[in-house]
Amino acid sequence: MFKKILAATICAAMFSTSVNAQKGFAANLFPEFWEGESSLNIDSDVDKVEGDFNKDGINDLLVVALPKDPVHMRTREEDGYVYNFNQRVLAIYFGQADGKLKRFKEYSKVLPCDDEDNENCMHEFSYTVNAKGVIRISVGIFCSAGGADVPNTEYVFRYQNGDFFLIGKDYGSFSRYSGEAEKVSENYLTHKKQTITYNMFEESDEKEKWSTLPSKPLEKLGAKLLEPFVD
Repeated sequence: MFKKILAATICAAMFSTSVNAQKGFAANLFPEFWEGESSLNIDSDVDKVEGDFNKDGINDLLVVALPKDPVHMRTREEDGYVYNFNQRVLAIYFGQADGKLKRFKEYSKVLPCDDEDNENCMHEFSYTVNAKGVIRISVGIFCSAGGADVPNTEYVFRYQNGDFFLIGKDYGSFSRYSGEAEKVSENYLTHKKQTITYNMFEESDEKEKWSTLPSKPLEKLGAKLLEPFVD
């Protein structure tokens, strides 16, 4: 009996590759420790997005968790604000016919972390999935001081041929001083690039330009760090 209890305890402490998802993925997907990092707070440190990524009619799940390793955290003395400079971890789960989730892959070095030497600039992230199961990961930087531009990049991934591939990228920036702005959309399936320039402070027409991108193999999710485009 003791061996059974011990085995169950050990299993609960490990990162499960198959978790119960019958209640709309409301179950706690992470144990107390994730790969040696400090305890994760599910309510405040985990983002979850549902969608049918592999088009099998069953909802899948994208999860992004921010570890709380104290080595990469710092408290601001004047007001007690806590900076978290840890790197976010992204994981993708496929829904199963039995109502459970099976982990596809975990990506520990895909999303950038904030710079511990620059408390004024912080990364901003958002994650969406459309009706076709296409995943969009938006990465931006906001600087409370010392930055004129506000860069942001949205990476577009689709599941095909057994993996998630980058099929497009939208990026742009605008100057908080001059209002000059640019939006660029790249489609790696059609090899087309659209560039739109305008001024956010003036009522002027947008200028649109199209160009052709070189043909090359699609990159897999995890092949490189996803960072906001900075010209």
